[in-house]
Order: sequence, then structure tokens, then C-alpha cells
Amino acid sequence: MPLVTTKELLLKAQEGHYAVGAFNVENMEMVQAVVAAAEELNAPVIMQTTPSTLKYADADYFYANVKTAAQKAKVPVVMHLDHGNSFDLAMKAYRAGYTSIMIDGSHELFDENIRLTKSVVDACHAAGVPVEAELGKVGGKEDDLEGGEGNPYTVPSEAVEFVNATDVDSLAVAIGTAHGVYKGIPKLDVERLSEIREVVSIPLVLHGTSGVPDEAVKDCISRGICKVNYATDLRIAFTKGVKEYMEKNPDAFDPKKYNSAGREEVKQYVMSKIKVCGSVDKA
Repeated sequence: MPLVTTKELLLKAQEGHYAVGAFNVENMEMVQAVVAAAEELNAPVIMQTTPSTLKYADADYFYANVKTAAQKAKVPVVMHLDHGNSFDLAMKAYRAGYTSIMIDGSHELFDENIRLTKSVVDACHAAGVPVEAELGKVGGKEDDLEGGEGNPYTVPSEAVEFVNATDVDSLAVAIGTAHGVYKGIPKLDVERLSEIREVVSIPLVLHGTSGVPDEAVKDCISRGICKVNYATDLRIAFTKGVKEYMEKNPDAFDPKKYNSAGREEVKQYVMSKIKVCGSVDKA
């Protein structure tokens, strides 16, 4: 089917008290793996790319991969820009055909975050493309994404003001998760999440979820999270499959052979997280 937007998917998830898995893809095999997992479980799915991924290959390349996969799929597929770090990049993804855009102004001062987010919302809404924003700072480091200093948490009262001022469609909240690989067990401020849910009506998003225990993710979903992002663990899974294949077949030289092993590892990982999100048979 054609690519869809996050708008309806996340509103349905919010109403049904589940989340849609959002998976960062780095190559064709990862795109194939995510769609295969979603189809096997009859689940909606979001595929996304970060600014550093789009430095490696242009947005048009990734859009073409995901669009092709979506057209062959029987489940809803979204193409999303993750952590868009400028108006220009957001518009580049928008023009390439992405069906959902994130603009991340969380490292800016509050008023500048509002201004930047509103400018992207105004441009995207004109064509019916939904926008995700971030308030607070998700910690850690992944690609070129690095947590900021100071109070990293989303303040509920600021979240209300931000959403009202920007008309954004979904909001990524900072409650103690971090990008990249965790060095310990993350401690999430789930009460803060519940407070945000009470005062903000739009779908909420959880970033930095790779490495967060499944039960903790489920708790966050029960408290209002409608979109859950996974990135680092997909890369780890793909690399694991390739390494294991090469260890068993050291003379292998055909990329199709070892990349297919990585693809299978990613598929199994994505299936496990779709089940955590509770989106099985929600397509």
C-alpha cells in the first residue's frame, strides 16, 4: 500500500492504549527486515532516518527504499525523519516525500524551540504531513545526537505551552531515557510521564529506548506513550548477524549472503519489539 502518515496511526494507538514501533534503518536489508517483521505480525510500522544517516546517503535513496517496501506491503508503513536538526533538513525530507517529520529544537532555548518547530509545522501541515517535536533533552550520544546539559526532563507546564504554541502533532518527552548504549539500567521518571499525559492531549513519543527493559517500556505505554523509537539495537542486531556469518564462512565474499544474515537478526529483533509495543494485529 502507499506510504501513510503518523497522524492516524498514533491517534489510533492512543485510543487503543498501545504504541507503534519506530525503527531506524541504515540500508536496504534493514528496510526489508522491518517490513517483513511488521507483515508477519500484521502491525503498523514506522521507519526513520537520522541526520547522520542522510549524510551517508541522500534522503531520496532512503525514501525510495521505504516507498518500494511499503508498496509491496499489506500493512501501513510510515517514512519519518528522526531528529531533524534544522528547518532546511526538515524541508529536504519533506520534499523527498517523507510522510512524517521530526524537528528537534530541544537544544535551543524554549522560545527558539517554539519558533523553529512552528515554522516546520506551518510548512508541513500545508500538505497534510504531521510533525513531531521534542521538549526536554534525551541524554546519551548516538550518531551526531548528544544529550545537553542542565535539567534534561520535560516540564509538564512547559509541554502544554509548547503544544499550544506550535500545533505540533506528537511530542517526544524526556523522562530519563538516553540515546546509544546504556552503561547501566535506566531510571525513568514515569510519574512525570503520567503528569504530562494528564495535561497534553496529543500522542507522546519515547526516544532512546534501545536497552530499556521491556517491562519499563510497557509501563510507559500504559501511561500514554504512543510511539516508541528503536535505533542502536537494530544496528547491533544487524552487525551480530553479519559477524556470525563471517565467522562461520570466513571466505565469503558475496554481500547478499552476509547481509541476509544481518537482515534476519534485525527482523527477529523488530518482531520482539512490536510485541512489546502491543501493536500486533493493529494494522
